[in-house]
Amino acid sequence: MTEMVATRDAYGKILIKLGKIHPCMVVLDADTSSSTRTQWFGNEFPERFFNFGISEANMVGYAAGLSTCGKIPIVSTFACFGSGRVYEQVKLSVCWPKLNVKIIVTHAGVSVGEDGASHQAIDDISLMRVLPNMTVIVPADGTETEKAVQYAVETRGPFYIRLGRSKLPIIFDDTYEFVPGKAATLREGKDATIIACGLMVNESIKAAQILSEQGLEVRILNASSIKPIDKQAIILAAKETGAIVTAEEHSIIGGLGGAVSEVLSTNFPAPVEMVGMRDTFGQSGTPEELLRVFEIDSVSIVEAVIRVMGRKA
Repeated sequence: MTEMVATRDAYGKILIKLGKIHPCMVVLDADTSSSTRTQWFGNEFPERFFNFGISEANMVGYAAGLSTCGKIPIVSTFACFGSGRVYEQVKLSVCWPKLNVKIIVTHAGVSVGEDGASHQAIDDISLMRVLPNMTVIVPADGTETEKAVQYAVETRGPFYIRLGRSKLPIIFDDTYEFVPGKAATLREGKDATIIACGLMVNESIKAAQILSEQGLEVRILNASSIKPIDKQAIILAAKETGAIVTAEEHSIIGGLGGAVSEVLSTNFPAPVEMVGMRDTFGQSGTPEELLRVFEIDSVSIVEAVIRVMGRKA
């Protein structure tokens, strides 16, 4: 049976490990520590954990200050609060001076579920990737989460790492190496390519299995590194398979689909279909219900592959 791990749980686990290695690492949260799992770090290192209450903008400013004093601040809250609510502080206090602040958020996308539209961040990738100096990462599973968080802590500069609430199958083993700007090829194929991030990587794997039963072989790229993005892998996929489907638990406006389309439009134009939120807010429901309602599940990816193949030259 496939091991299931929530990326937020993997985050809580790696924080403790890194805390023992990096004494300058501090963790900041905004009254969400039991949910983001930063509470685990706080229990282990109470003198290096700070709860700011419902004061996210102040938390980011404080983290910026700590980074100028030799600390490695990790800022955590829900994705909806760690992107839009603190945007000006992230932009001017973190990215402009290129400070060593890591913003690692959980509960992203509509898979938050019953919390509804107010807590479902579907615009955060677009907000963060437009900021100069910001690295944006959306891990596909628990293993990649641990590797990405470790890379961020040990690399200077601003990072935004987007994690989820739901448990996901483990895709990578411990030998996996996370490299920013590098997309991992999970499956080879000649008929089309699916480029996905986050929980949509697992949905893409399920879609590829369905398509294989129909005689179609699709390539799968895990584009966890949204910025920098793997331009070479995207262009090669367009050249070799002739059709691209992007899949993300985020708006198709400005997210992964937009990033991939920007690469192709200026390098090697190819037909693209985007699976994601279509200019709409989320709503309350179970994660499974919402993925189906908003057509961001494996069935929707299968349908998108069929459509895009019909547009191949």
